[in-house]
Amino acid sequence: MQPFISNSPHRLAAALVLGAALLSPGCKRDQKVQVQPTIEEEDTPRLASAVPMNVPKLAPQLVSGFYPIENNSWRWTGKQFSVLLRPPTAAAQRGAVLSLEFSVPDPVIQTLHAVTLKASVEGTALPPETYTKSGAYTFKREIPASAISGESVRIDFALDKAMPPAGAERRELGVVAVSVSLGPK
Repeated sequence: MQPFISNSPHRLAAALVLGAALLSPGCKRDQKVQVQPTIEEEDTPRLASAVPMNVPKLAPQLVSGFYPIENNSWRWTGKQFSVLLRPPTAAAQRGAVLSLEFSVPDPVIQTLHAVTLKASVEGTALPPETYTKSGAYTFKREIPASAISGESVRIDFALDKAMPPAGAERRELGVVAVSVSLGPK
């Protein structure tokens, strides 16, 4: 009986082809099995408690009033905008803290002179704040426990005024949102 590899060019070629097939990245023999999510997991993804505006996969939590991502980091808002967030653990007993990181661009102040930002959580109004200078801000408010129930919280923001569409700009522009979150008290 002859050994597997011999002087026969056909046997040598066959051995090389077999070896290459077994070592190729396409070989499925050693691949790990990926577990597919169940239908329930696909239908009800878990909400995030913080939504940076530059994360496209979290965009479904931006319910209304947000424009597409710009400069891979922020989004313009309209005069009214809403977001859906997951409350922190025990927020229904302790309450939570809402934080909206945003900026008021200079053209907004030059045109409108001031803007007042209001927010409500599930219908509970939070104290408003007026901005008279351009710059970066954090709108931070404590949310009472009575305003939080369930696995999601809707936060509605409203500006008293926004820049109307003008020239080539077809959008109503409010403020530049960077992130929004709900944290523990």
